[in-house]
Amino acid sequence: MEDQPKTVVITGASSGFGEGAVKCFADQGYRVWGTMRDTAGRNAAKKAALEAHSPGISILEMDVAHDDSVAAGFARILAAGPVDILINNAGIMYLGLTEAFSVAQAHEQMNTNYYGVIRTTQAVLPAMRKAGRGLIINCSSLVGRISPPFFGTYTATKHALEGYSQALRYEVAKFGIDVAIVQPGPFGTGLLGSGKPPAHSEVLASYGELAGVPAAMGANFAQMLQSEGAPDPQWVVDAYLKLAEMPDGERPVRTVVGIAWGVDEMNRLTQPIQDKILHEMQLNGVLGGVST
Repeated sequence: MEDQPKTVVITGASSGFGEGAVKCFADQGYRVWGTMRDTAGRNAAKKAALEAHSPGISILEMDVAHDDSVAAGFARILAAGPVDILINNAGIMYLGLTEAFSVAQAHEQMNTNYYGVIRTTQAVLPAMRKAGRGLIINCSSLVGRISPPFFGTYTATKHALEGYSQALRYEVAKFGIDVAIVQPGPFGTGLLGSGKPPAHSEVLASYGELAGVPAAMGANFAQMLQSEGAPDPQWVVDAYLKLAEMPDGERPVRTVVGIAWGVDEMNRLTQPIQDKILHEMQLNGVLGGVST
């Protein structure tokens, strides 16, 4: 009897890395569940196009920012069979003066980029632990390690995701489950254009000319990322697939893709310090099997 294809769930499948990953994994023979919002409305045509791409693709309504939506989506997915790989790809980003974003706007980003990952991860981990295998790939960012100006509220979500992913990797390794982080640099995926302006207009006014810098910078970035020779979003998709097909125990904790801004060097220097914590806390034996 032939081996069953591995099942992968990819969030944020309506565009960018997620859309490309759904197609790529299906082309490689995986059973793919892509998730997105508003599959009966604005994304209906996208759902139809992706499902027409391959019989191995199913597109499911899911908003990772809501408990009930994630629970309902994964109830359907898990009823069809176990999940081998979860790719937490969904994300939103607001660009602007950090002080001018409201708490509600900061929460919107955190709810999708960080709490959303917790929701989907908790949906698959019980079955993965029972099976003794699984892979979770979390899409972070260069700004999960560095903090450039004007990305403050977004950067905070990715720093949170990095911390969560690193700790989780240690804790679930003993169950045969791997957690890997992908850190894309700037790519022309439309993420920059999907954000909201800062809510506190009175704060913007008090910054004078500086208030106009984020929008101008965003426009320049968008133009650069659509130009010839710009980083190709397919590189991130390829990184997802490479991690998925690596043997267990050989996956790096973090993978930088595209423009690095020194984050690859930061990862190389800091990971040994991070892993030393296991020794300092006398946890090496307790967390046996962890790959660093």
